[in-house]
Formats: sequence, C-alpha cells, structure tokens
Amino acid sequence: MGLTVSDIAAVIGELAPALAGGWIQKIHQPTPETVTLEIRTPGRTLSLLLCAHPETARLHLARKPMPNPPAPPHFCQFLRAHIQGARIDGIGQVAGDRIVRMRLTAREGPHTLIAEFTGRHADLLLLDEGEQVLATIHDARDRVGRPYQPPGQPPGQPPGQPPGQPPARQPHVARETAEPWPAPDGDRPFPVSELLEDRYRQREVDSSTDRLRQARLTGLRKAIKKAARRVEALREDLDKANRYRDYARYGELLKANLRTIKKGQERITVVDYFDPAQPELVIPLDPSKSPQGNLDDYFKKHRKFLAAGQEITPRIEEIEHDLAALRKEQQTIQDGTWQPAELESAPARKGRPRSRAQSSALSPQHSPRRGPFRRFISADGLPIYVGRNAKENEALTHKFAHSDDLWLHAQGMPGSHVVVRLEKGANPPPETLKDAATLALLYSDCKKSGKGDVIYARRKHVRKAKGRPPGTVTVTQEKAIFLQLDRARLDRLKESR
Repeated sequence: MGLTVSDIAAVIGELAPALAGGWIQKIHQPTPETVTLEIRTPGRTLSLLLCAHPETARLHLARKPMPNPPAPPHFCQFLRAHIQGARIDGIGQVAGDRIVRMRLTAREGPHTLIAEFTGRHADLLLLDEGEQVLATIHDARDRVGRPYQPPGQPPGQPPGQPPGQPPARQPHVARETAEPWPAPDGDRPFPVSELLEDRYRQREVDSSTDRLRQARLTGLRKAIKKAARRVEALREDLDKANRYRDYARYGELLKANLRTIKKGQERITVVDYFDPAQPELVIPLDPSKSPQGNLDDYFKKHRKFLAAGQEITPRIEEIEHDLAALRKEQQTIQDGTWQPAELESAPARKGRPRSRAQSSALSPQHSPRRGPFRRFISADGLPIYVGRNAKENEALTHKFAHSDDLWLHAQGMPGSHVVVRLEKGANPPPETLKDAATLALLYSDCKKSGKGDVIYARRKHVRKAKGRPPGTVTVTQEKAIFLQLDRARLDRLKESR
C-alpha cells in the first residue's frame, strides 16, 4: 500500500524546510508512474521522488539514481518545458488528506505540482496559476483543461486549499497508529525519507519479481505449447518417412525387371528374391512416369527415410530435452521456488547452445539485451550510442542515426563514432555534450593521454567517404570541444550503461 496520512505528514515535516527556496534543475521520469526532481538547495543537491503507482504511491528523497528510458515520456517533457528551473516556494500536505501541493514560481509564472497518493486513483498533476489542470502523469483527459478537483470531491466545490489553510472538505480518514519516526542527526539529516525509501525499495523488488515470475510463466506456457506442437509435427514427418522403409528393396526389384516395364503401367508383379520363400510381389507404378522415373522415385523416397532417421530423430530428442527443462522451470514457478537469476542458466544445457524452444521462452525483458552499439544515458536523460568497431561505426552513423542527431568523434585519432539521439530542432544540453565528448575520448587513442579535441556536428553533415574502409567519413560544419577525462563523469556514465 502507499503512504498513510501520518506517513505523509512525517516526511513533509522533514523535507519542507530543506526544499523551500530550492531550484528544480533536472526532471526525469524513470518509470511510467514515477518522477524525480533534482533540486538544488544551498550547499547540496537533493533528488525528490514522486510516485503515483496505485500500490506504492509515495514521496521521499532518492539516494541512488534510477535508470531512465532512452527517450523522456510526454509528461516528463511537459514538466521540463514548464517548470524546469522553477523555484520551490513551499511544499505541504493538504490537512487530513493524502495530497501534497508544491508551490512553484516558473518562467511562465506561478504553478502548482499536485501529488495525490490516493491508492488506485493516485496521480501527479501540474496546475497553472488559476488552478487549471495542465497535465497529469496518467494522461487523464477528463481532468486536463478543467479546474482542479481533489479525488472524491463533488464538482463545483473549491479545490483543496494551499498548505497551512483548512481543507475545502473533511474526508473520512481511518484511524492510524502514528509510527515512531527517528529524529534527524548529523549523519542522517533525513531519516524518515531514508526509511520510506528502504521500505518501498523492497516492495518494488518483490513486485518486480512477481511481474517477472508471471511474465516468465506466460512465456514458458507459450514455449511449451509451441515445442509440443513442433514435436508432434516432426513425429508425423517421421511416420510418413517410415512408410518408405522398404522402398530400396522395391527399387532393386524394379531395376532387375526394368526392361519388362512399359510406360503407362500402373503396377508390376515381380518375384521378391529378397524373401527366402520368393513370393510374388505387386509394386505400384506411376503411369505418367517412365520405367527409369519410377525406379528413381522409389530410391528417392528411400533416401527420405534414411534422412529422416538422421535428422528428424535427433531434433525430436533435442526438443523433448528442452521441453522437459521448460516444464521443470514451470514447476519451480508453481512451487514458489523460482528466482529471476535462474533465467541465466535454465533451461540451457551444459556444453550445448540454447535451442529455439528455449530461446522463444526468453522474452527481451528477461534476457539481457546485448544488441549493437554501447549504450549510455546522459546527465539530461538522453541516449548516447557508441560504436564498438568499424562495422558498427558504419551502421551507427549511416543507418541508425537520424539527420538531426549529434555526431561526435575524437579529432584526428582512430576511435568510435558517438551519436546522441535528439528531437528534431533540439540542441544538445551542455552536460550531454560533455558526456558524449567524454565517451568519444574514452573510446579512442586519446584515452592514453586522457585529454584531446572532439569534433561534433549534426549527422546530416557527416558523409561516407567513397572507396575508403568502413567507418571512414567526411564532416562539414563541425565544431570542436577540448576536454579532459573526468573520473566522476566516467563513473556516472558507466553506471548508466
């Protein structure tokens, strides 16, 4: 469950004095329901997490950064456009309710960021000066463009009052037993926030494991069904091929009587000299084929029988082996003993490559995505791609990158091509430019000296050099930046990889 009224009161009482007067310098949305605000306050930078997930709705400081998606979601982009750089004038709880209001002064004027931690109706909303809803994290179309109304409040009543004033309504709140929160000290200035972060981190780990378990179980069921159908089809092919078991004998008998066969015959009666009793045997013929054609057809079908034994039987055994491993893993999920780490080993066989049946049970969200290019996230949440070799440099620059993306390379040195994904017409933020240039230096011959010039240009100004090795380009309208490798920046980039 999410935060209670008393939980919110405790964490707001701890954070409000520290955040008041701070500036929102960065905004990220690591998950569909979570926003993090990097807030600069005198002497330190704090990261405030706001989550509107129905089961884990909360707010607290985040000590560790969360991985961000390659492209910022729409709500994140909207917040960046309207309140990035805004000053926090105050943050407080609507009395007796699970709603927090953050009053902001942005370039466009006063705004309010609302966090509703109200269970399945949890939401994050941005309001303008007139309390009109500009956007919500859940894209609630029925609320956008209308005056803000707290959840459960009848339309027409005044919206919830700013912090410090009586609420416009008195919702029924169940009795709560206030948790004894620790007092802050020099080593732990925000103990309530730390406890909430630890509490919900474990809940999210458990929830994530449950989602992985259910997704894995769904994948296993599909893979088992597909493998079983494949075994059934192969057995049918094997049964069909087994009908040709005696066709080599028929072919030899036809060869011995080839001169007596006339085209158009539908059958021939021969003496089966392979049988000690030497009985007569009737062999069907295709009247549309010549005697030699019928002879070749019987030998051809016998070769199919031999090939089936050599190819189909081992494939059936392999898939059945995989099927047993998939069913075993399915049983571990049903028994409650399965763990996500098992995906790396089960149901692979020692010393043998993973089969198609096993691979189909591993969806992309479960197996580590290696894929082409090294991939990083900049300080501003933008994706950065780095080629590993000449072939990848060629593909990254001329097939993957868009015309408005930023392209970088260590000047005058062999090294990797680096591409920053940008929206059309957007300019790279300064920190992103430094991050990408750092990677261009790191993956070049400049790494030894730890410093050098990096050129950069829009991808549309980078052309493939005709008749030259892969990855060789000509660049126009380029600019250059000089920098030295920064250990702190490198560590952050490596963590984002």
